[in-house]
Amino acid sequence: MKKKTELQTAFSTRQYMLSKDFEIYYYSDVEPSHVVSHTHDYYEFYFFLEGDVTLHVAKNDYRINPGDFLLIPPHTPHYPEFTDSRIPYRRIVLWISQDYCNRLLEASPDYIYIMQYVATTHHYLFSNDIITFNSIQSLIFQLIDEIKNERFGKSAQISLQINELILFLNRTIYNRNHSGRQKNEKELYMTICDYIDLHLDSDLSLDLLEQEFYVSKFHIAHAFKDNIGISLHQYITKKRLQACKDAIVSGQSIVSVYELFGFHDYSNFYRAFKKEFGMSPKEYQTLFSILGNPLSSD
Repeated sequence: MKKKTELQTAFSTRQYMLSKDFEIYYYSDVEPSHVVSHTHDYYEFYFFLEGDVTLHVAKNDYRINPGDFLLIPPHTPHYPEFTDSRIPYRRIVLWISQDYCNRLLEASPDYIYIMQYVATTHHYLFSNDIITFNSIQSLIFQLIDEIKNERFGKSAQISLQINELILFLNRTIYNRNHSGRQKNEKELYMTICDYIDLHLDSDLSLDLLEQEFYVSKFHIAHAFKDNIGISLHQYITKKRLQACKDAIVSGQSIVSVYELFGFHDYSNFYRAFKKEFGMSPKEYQTLFSILGNPLSSD
């Protein structure tokens, strides 16, 4: 690997990407240039190495320390303010296009955990211990070294390394956010399940549940995924379908049942019912009337 000084890039005030996927730069300035508040249409990971600077991101002011990194989402205003410009200013910036993030999402939602977390919480700063940040730096400098060299399989190796770096960052923050929270999230999951059972006829969107329980919809979604392996939407749909099935057994009409338990469109209810139980609502009603007892819900 080249020396770190050989991996540096001269600073540019350019705030747009030349690549369609990602760009990464290692900057070290003795007298840092003034940068005005700006936005861009890509994600920016900002890794702070050295300096005396405050980062202003949206409505937040972060006095950052070596080892910190920030994730700045698209269209979020931000700029640095230097307390002492005589101190060398070293940082690494990684730009990732929204299109590339979408492609990563198609591969696995694990790649964009941090993006979703920041979008929900508006918390942009992540502090790290020295061991964690050394691991992050190692992955970064290996990636930059690969970009600046000409080796066989360069493009394939760069693709592997950028994805490894992004996944490492997501795993680090996910593990940190979930450490010691399993019990709380289990309690949250059980409480919301009880609420859903009592409000199957009402709006049960993530936005509403976020307001009802004063917990971000991001954490609500993960509480369900982590506890039962399906999304909140899938869980609610299953509970509504089971309630509809039980109501049909009790003799209520199909037309009244689907509206009673939160299905506002019969065609959607029909497709969901048939997918869940292997027959249409009418077929179930007819079969039940012939057998004279409820069918197994398995």
